[in-house]
Amino acid sequence: MEKYLNFINNQWVAADDGASISVSNPATEEMVGLVSAASAGQAVHACDVAAAAQRAWRKLTSIERGNHLHNLAHALEARKAAIGQALALESGKSLEDATNEAVYAAEVTRYHAEWARRIEGEIIPSDSPSENLMLHREPMGVVACLIPFNYPVYTLLRKIAPALITGNTVVVRPSNNTPCSAFEIAHAVLDAKLPPGVVNILTMGHDEAQALCTHPKVAMITLTGGVAAGRRVLEYSKTNIAKSSLELGGKTPAIVAEDADLEKAATDIVRSKTTNCGQLCTAVERVYVQRTVHDALVAKLKAKLSARQFGNRAVDASHMGPLISASSRHAIHDMVQRAVQDGAKLECGGVMPQGPGFFYPPTLLTQVRQQSEIVQEEVFGPVLCVLPYDTFDEALAMASDHQFGLASVLYTENYRHVMQAGNEIEAGELYINRTPADPYQGYHAGWKRSGLGGDDGKHGMLEFTQTRLVIMSY
Repeated sequence: MEKYLNFINNQWVAADDGASISVSNPATEEMVGLVSAASAGQAVHACDVAAAAQRAWRKLTSIERGNHLHNLAHALEARKAAIGQALALESGKSLEDATNEAVYAAEVTRYHAEWARRIEGEIIPSDSPSENLMLHREPMGVVACLIPFNYPVYTLLRKIAPALITGNTVVVRPSNNTPCSAFEIAHAVLDAKLPPGVVNILTMGHDEAQALCTHPKVAMITLTGGVAAGRRVLEYSKTNIAKSSLELGGKTPAIVAEDADLEKAATDIVRSKTTNCGQLCTAVERVYVQRTVHDALVAKLKAKLSARQFGNRAVDASHMGPLISASSRHAIHDMVQRAVQDGAKLECGGVMPQGPGFFYPPTLLTQVRQQSEIVQEEVFGPVLCVLPYDTFDEALAMASDHQFGLASVLYTENYRHVMQAGNEIEAGELYINRTPADPYQGYHAGWKRSGLGGDDGKHGMLEFTQTRLVIMSY
């Protein structure tokens, strides 16, 4: 079992009162880590440290900051084995997947380092003679980064890399379910010789997180998490009118048209639904299939989901792994049971496995109602609902009829349907003949209750900036 201290000002710091947070492997329920629990005072101190460091960090040229990020990317790659091992133990992922996540995080870091020479302002024509309007892009200041459990290594760098390249410093709160990998990343920060105070990483409870997010020096809060967590952040942001960037829940619909390649659609959807046990905000959660091919697609989905084995991925990496916690598993199972009681047909899965680990079988439901809980609320697990449609307009209407709007999927060879969906679907992303896998050159941003702002690409990088207009006569 590994023990970790908090990381403040490039130093390892024990909890003020000796408090700690235990970390368990969700596949075995065995304790695999013990991390210090920061006090509210330490959270405040970390913000003060980050604010002091930011004054020098923002004055570096962007290319100098970019060089620091390139060094960090190299350090992450060099430490991929240790980061991957920590992540595999605390998340239930296979060692290969966990290590690859560390490599991908390094790639994301390198990508944002390349923005160094492309953080551009604007020259705007003035209505006044002999005058220039110059719009500058400037850093926010200190950014509080709240990291989820499902992809904690990738998401951590997805947030801090654009924050750093634009001249901000960060205080990171990793998920209490998966904090060990974050502290392995802190070792990479030391290896890369980033200046003290630029990156700070602390585990903490909700009260301490509130102290972090309401600190007067925190200019921005970026969160990936559920809607409830997003609402809490919005409450925190009111204190100092901090900017909020929120990537929240999803309920990804997949529309499968009559002319679609059903075998490919079924294979892709099952992979999306069972990757990381369905714990992905863009995982397909409901399928709308043209009635003429409904039975054929359901048969394929049922066969593939039934054949998908689950278990400890440290033993067999081909298995689907566990959910993150017992509470998550109970919540998902209860939702499935309520759906069946409401008239849904259970095609496969839907049982609570015996033995250690928070496993749940791939589950398929048909004969569900559009307005039922299982169709409207995010499941965040390996549960799939299938509903038939008659016309494409009907499919689009049902796909957009919910509180979320993160990702969406369309399987068809009809370019008119592609164009119509591209203009009408109520979601921040539309994937054609493939399932979601966020490209970091794009812009990952949700509509409705799926969030505010977004991550990735040019626009995700600019989320971490504010503007200054300089008006100058000559």
